Amino acid sequence: METPLAERRCTVCTPETPTLGSDEIDKLLQQLSGWSVVQGEGHPLLTRTFRFKGFMPGVELINRIAPIAEAEGHHPDLHLTYGSLRVDLWTHVAGGLTENDFVLAAKIDQIQAS
Repeated sequence: METPLAERRCTVCTPETPTLGSDEIDKLLQQLSGWSVVQGEGHPLLTRTFRFKGFMPGVELINRIAPIAEAEGHHPDLHLTYGSLRVDLWTHVAGGLTENDFVLAAKIDQIQAS
């Protein structure tokens, strides 16, 4: 049985790290809830918008995401506005989506659910 995404660790990527193909992306996307893949700035992004009442719940979620991202060595782009937090993931050094993006998304889902 394959290890669930949230139990995996991000790996160090280099410019030579291959990005995922559409079949791999679709397979991994099925293991997440509420995430989608969109084109952004010339590359695909794994994205999800969390909705809240007010501003502080988004700040609190950022404060819960930050130590996990730092521990994994993989950092999302976080866009906070009143009532929402959009999380965008892509592997900058590889120029697209890698398994790391899906691993971090699954870990974010776990903290959001708790």
